[in-house]
Amino acid sequence: MAKNGGKASGGSFLDKILSLFGGGDPEADKKRLLKNIAKNLSHSKYKFYKPNGDQVLPLFGKFLWEIYKTVGTCQMMFHNQENPNYFKHMVINYTLSDEQKAVEESLEEDAIKSLASQMSFPDLKKKVKEDLDVFIGGFNDEKVIRTDNMYSVLMAFRSFCTFDFFFTLKKFDSTIHEGEFSRTPHFESIDASYLVDDIKDFASIVASMPFDSDWNSMLTMFKEVRGSEPVKANQWTKIIQRLEGLQRSRVLDMMIQLMTKDPSYQTMGEVKNEQIVDPFIDKIRTEATNTVAHIESAQKNSKVDGILMQIFNTTNITVLKNYTEGGGGPFAKKDLGEFEHARALNYLKAFLVEYVKRDVREYADLVLIRGQWATTPLSQQMSDAYNVILQVSDAITNFDDKMAADGEVGIKLKTHLPSTERSKEAANIVRTLIGDANDEAKGYIVTCTKNIIIFARNVKALIDDYPKKTPEMIVNWKELDRFAEHPINELAVEVYKKMYLISSLMQSLLGGGQ
Repeated sequence: MAKNGGKASGGSFLDKILSLFGGGDPEADKKRLLKNIAKNLSHSKYKFYKPNGDQVLPLFGKFLWEIYKTVGTCQMMFHNQENPNYFKHMVINYTLSDEQKAVEESLEEDAIKSLASQMSFPDLKKKVKEDLDVFIGGFNDEKVIRTDNMYSVLMAFRSFCTFDFFFTLKKFDSTIHEGEFSRTPHFESIDASYLVDDIKDFASIVASMPFDSDWNSMLTMFKEVRGSEPVKANQWTKIIQRLEGLQRSRVLDMMIQLMTKDPSYQTMGEVKNEQIVDPFIDKIRTEATNTVAHIESAQKNSKVDGILMQIFNTTNITVLKNYTEGGGGPFAKKDLGEFEHARALNYLKAFLVEYVKRDVREYADLVLIRGQWATTPLSQQMSDAYNVILQVSDAITNFDDKMAADGEVGIKLKTHLPSTERSKEAANIVRTLIGDANDEAKGYIVTCTKNIIIFARNVKALIDDYPKKTPEMIVNWKELDRFAEHPINELAVEVYKKMYLISSLMQSLLGGGQ
């Protein structure tokens, strides 16, 4: 980038220079400075500019032409590559070890999905982590620096090669054609005003060149990857040497200072240090972990659907009206939270309505009311668990009602939601209300599931007790058979199976832990 010196607190850069001469006439001092610059330029070996007449000389056109002939084919290579990440991938792939290349393939989405069909999810997760460790571990500090540097050099090379040499040279000779090098143009002196912007751009590119970098490694990479170098190494070395000499001479700056009549002008160049390895590693890691997460979610949903089919014979189950995934949508869109346990609570409530109040109640009435237990403590645990399950069922209904638009919580959410974008207080209130609702919902799920498990364990014990010649838990099984609408032990097996399934479903939806 090229720019003039800016104003400072003590005056402009030009003012400071002029103050050194102690002149009383700034314009005269400026002319004296420009005259001195012209004198220094005349002593340079680069005869590119004629101050007397303000003309750019043919030798500058010839200088650019010799470069253009060498890098012209490179321009096409860079212009024809529309993918902005192509050269990043080329450099990184070139520096990868054979082991890293093999592991990188195993971390691709299709490869991970293929493995998912061949091994358990825990084994898949372990293998992907091990492969990531191997892949990332292959980038030691030295390799990261070497790779980043090679890409930085390549980008400097591209920036230089894609300078519009043809556009500038056509000002010297309007008859030349782009990409045609068989005929040497006829260079003539040109009024500097037509070229000053071109020279500024060229000077900025030259000032940003990392002259001391390893250009040969970058060119060798092209030869090994693409089969040929974009430019011969010896030819590029000569160009670099000429550019470095030109930069040291400050000829371009002196030309621009005289063209613009601004002795304070300085070309500001910046050697860029590109970093491509760390973002590339992050991308590989993120894509692999996201693929694993999607597989886990798909397997979890598949497992959930399977359990739902066994319990309800359908996956389309809607019981709750307000604490639902859809009901939490407006809050999730504004990043205020969501109804995290809506699915689990909905399925649990459906189970309590459809099975507890029918099959489970039928079995509980038989064994807890009509059953003669060997000792009271044996029945007490089962009875307590059953009562808690019934209480939770009623509590879930009340909770869902509270979340309605006119309910205790729902009306507060409805009131504060419109203000959340402009009021942090309103947003915090909504987040708190949703957080509390989620905690309450989870509490019902955990409490009910624990008591379902307790009840189910007792059912299992009764199933084992039923066929015994001398029962140890209930002593009047034969009498209970006469009161049962269905074979009592078959009913018990069905109740146990459903309770086992619903407890597995709840634990799966809560992440396996309570």
